[in-house]
Amino acid sequence: MTTHKQISSALISVFSKEGLGRIVEKLHELGISIYSTGGTRKFIADLGIPVTAVEDLTSYPSILGGRVKTLHPKVFGGILARREEKGDLSQLAEFQIPEIDLVIVDLYPFEDTVKSGASEQDIIEKIDIGGISLIRAAAKNFKDVLVLASREQYDPFFSLLESGKGKTGLEDRKAFAREAFNVSSHYDAEIFKYFDGDQLSALKVSEKESRKLRYGENPHQQGLFFGKLDELLEQLHGKEISYNNLLDIDAAVGLIHEFDSCTFAIMKHNNACGLASREKLVDAWNDALAGDPVSAFGGVLITNRAIDMATAEEMNKIFFEVVIAPGYDEDALVVLKQKKNRIILVQKDNKSSDKMIRTVLNGVILQDRDLSTESESEMNPATQLKATPQQLADLVFANKIVKHTESNAIVLAKNQQLLASGVGQTSRVDALKQSIEKALHFEFELEGAVMASDAFFPFADSVEIAEKAGIRAVVQPGGSVRDQDSIDYCEAHGVAMVFTGIRHFKH
Repeated sequence: MTTHKQISSALISVFSKEGLGRIVEKLHELGISIYSTGGTRKFIADLGIPVTAVEDLTSYPSILGGRVKTLHPKVFGGILARREEKGDLSQLAEFQIPEIDLVIVDLYPFEDTVKSGASEQDIIEKIDIGGISLIRAAAKNFKDVLVLASREQYDPFFSLLESGKGKTGLEDRKAFAREAFNVSSHYDAEIFKYFDGDQLSALKVSEKESRKLRYGENPHQQGLFFGKLDELLEQLHGKEISYNNLLDIDAAVGLIHEFDSCTFAIMKHNNACGLASREKLVDAWNDALAGDPVSAFGGVLITNRAIDMATAEEMNKIFFEVVIAPGYDEDALVVLKQKKNRIILVQKDNKSSDKMIRTVLNGVILQDRDLSTESESEMNPATQLKATPQQLADLVFANKIVKHTESNAIVLAKNQQLLASGVGQTSRVDALKQSIEKALHFEFELEGAVMASDAFFPFADSVEIAEKAGIRAVVQPGGSVRDQDSIDYCEAHGVAMVFTGIRHFKH
């Protein structure tokens, strides 16, 4: 059996005509006969290229408003016939069915129609029947038939047409079949997700686009990213984004989304090691860096304001891997691009999924993303002593940061600046001691600072340690059976405490 086959006839039925013209012109140039339907047939005919209507092949009209056009044995027989099977070929001859060697189809835009907010009737009408059947049939019979299931395949197919002069190899056909099943399986997954809605009766995760990363978390691990990263970020400069970069970028984007005022954050291993909100961006940067200038080395930086020249010059004094901002002044870009490997990203939008998925054991777990951000009105006083307006603002600020910090987590803040955090400790007391030690190491004055905890205090020891270090206001979820012990200590020592009722574990 020869693995190279000459294309003699093609069936073309597409929703979008973009990019199709040069394909059909090349097919005509190579003497390949073309069958087509409806608007596609008219498009080809208007190019002056001979084309046979599928209705003429089947002797049956398009019916039910176009719902049934190609679903006919004379179409599918020509696609599915096995050229090495004498019985198949004799039946083609008996029923006057032409062999079809090439199928070019795209599908009704179901996913885009759902995203547009269209009515259910319009969405249902965009469930493709004939197209998906043609794709599956042609891909199944890849030994004899080549299938194009999307416009993204036009360029490689055109190159194949030119180089092979209409001949295709088995490996080529199998590769296009693989891409076709990628398209069809994704299409079916999106349809199921629409019908399933919020029931989550089954998990269907489908991303057609992938990019190979340099490696995974470590050099001996393979790494891949699946998704449309370009929808969220535009890379202006620098080396390829790594697996670890992506984890930090994800954490950074989630954190900065919490802040409306001019804010700069520095991320290291998915946690903020510096963050400050100020009227001027350069001040926000300098005060964020002051939080931990050591950990900032090699970090991922993010801000919610366009970076200007003054800020870029200050940033350029340290080594960092990634910077993310909604924009950059031209002169700032010149400065930031001085390091050839530095990754410079523009954040276009924040369209992260409202669900989170992780692999565990031999399956996956899924949860809602933590979208709760407590405002001042949700800081419920637990002590008679009320937080001052400045303390309340700092408590909201610190609570936003601790929400995005690995548990067990403690955050110390003052005047809209992260002073220090205790991150990922097995004991809440250890997290607190770590944050205090760090703040003192970088010579911060803790008197009058506030403390945020991602979960309740099981004992009063944490508020006692914090108060003796100078903390004068505390925010925590509350909910411990011994909450009163912490409240009593705060009452006796002039510390204001508020409860939010919302825990923010992050693992």
